[in-house]
Amino acid sequence: MTALEPRDAEVTQPTADPDAVPADRRPRDEGVLGRTYRALSIGIIAVVVLIAFEATAVNTAMPIAARELNGVELYAFAFSSYFTTSLFAMVLAGQWADRDGPLRPLATGIATFGGGLLLSGAASTMWVFIAGRAVQGLGGGLVIVALYVVIGRAYPERLRPAILAAFAAAWMVPSVVGPLGAGTVTEQLGWRWVFLGIPTLVVFPLVLALPAIRRMAAGPADPTAPRQGFDLRRIRFALGIALGSALIQYAAQDLRWFSLLPAVVGAAVLVPSVLALLPSGTYRAARGLPSVVLLRGMAAGSFVAAEIFIPLMLVTQRGLSPTMAGLSLAVGGATWALGSYLQSRPRMAPHRERLMALGMVLSAGAIASAPTVLIDAVPVWIVGVAWGVGCFGLGMVIASTSVMLLKLSAPEEAGANSAALQISDGLSNAILLAAGGAAFAALGGGSIAGHGAAAAGESNPVAFAAVFLPMALVALAGAWVVTRLKVRESH
Repeated sequence: MTALEPRDAEVTQPTADPDAVPADRRPRDEGVLGRTYRALSIGIIAVVVLIAFEATAVNTAMPIAARELNGVELYAFAFSSYFTTSLFAMVLAGQWADRDGPLRPLATGIATFGGGLLLSGAASTMWVFIAGRAVQGLGGGLVIVALYVVIGRAYPERLRPAILAAFAAAWMVPSVVGPLGAGTVTEQLGWRWVFLGIPTLVVFPLVLALPAIRRMAAGPADPTAPRQGFDLRRIRFALGIALGSALIQYAAQDLRWFSLLPAVVGAAVLVPSVLALLPSGTYRAARGLPSVVLLRGMAAGSFVAAEIFIPLMLVTQRGLSPTMAGLSLAVGGATWALGSYLQSRPRMAPHRERLMALGMVLSAGAIASAPTVLIDAVPVWIVGVAWGVGCFGLGMVIASTSVMLLKLSAPEEAGANSAALQISDGLSNAILLAAGGAAFAALGGGSIAGHGAAAAGESNPVAFAAVFLPMALVALAGAWVVTRLKVRESH
């Protein structure tokens, strides 16, 4: 996959549905909630709300679930199983959507996602619970890539920033309601009802979104082209990424010498698979699409790897309750949405690269500022302010990388390129978190997965600094990658 000349979706978008409204006949002054797009926009935003609510609510209930299932020692696998299967599903979804359109992978993904929740909620052992999380990951990977293809197919280029900003806004309410609601349900009814209750939310997105997608974005990008089979070679590479990242995560959690073996095997499987599935030149920040994909990983990975340690730091070093520590990050949902909204304004389009560079600098500053609360004289509210600023910056960057990827992708390659973007995002989360976790544990930080440090109160302040400062440097390096996003015009 190479960088392509920008294409206007209003002109190039083909459709396989004879009843669909061609993009070039849709009113040009309509917004994402105009009559043409209203049902589709509300439907796919509802899907994002479902994913956001699951992410925040389930994470709140998981520690209690692991304890009641006598599986605290397997706690980390409840996260890594979701991640590894979602990486594989992203590649499968990209091929499926390019081959048949996004409707089937999206519907299958939502149904699979709900099925995984039901399996985890009914689990009698920790391994069954983990299997349910793996099924959720398959569904989540299918859904996220299919949604990007829907955006590329159904919305003209001028509306894509706005719908992506709406995706960011869809996280605002779940980021606050999810932890509080899940905590209440867990305490009053039990953790199982968090998992068993969320699938009821699947019905509304299915009823509203699927008919609109069938009308506006069904079928292959080019219905006149011969129908291609699945690329089994790419699917094998996807399995390699999932397996390799899982082995590396395992090795990073267990610092004994014989953990070097799974780390080496994981790297040997992971590296060639990544090189095969990401755009050529991604690792060296080649101009255009490769740098867009690389930036997405650097932005998301550095921020997530730092964020996961903030509640633990506030609880063990400053004595906050877990609820208050988690809520200290709640303002980030609003500022993220604000940053995403800012990049969506039409007058900001000529300044997109500058906004992205600013966003990476703000992210780096927020990550570097967080460990200042290790000094007793620094008030804890500094973390909330810093993270709000950082989320504002990331809101501009993450949405903008999606906009640029779709702009640089031909319709028939939107699925594969969207999968590459999500692989970069998810893979960097795991690798940078594994690196940060290894440094944290090596310096006496305690067990991340089981929150042993939080329970014992023995976390080492230096261990936290060893996580945050390298992640700040990764984010700062991302500001340089922004300078590589534009393809130089030949004269």
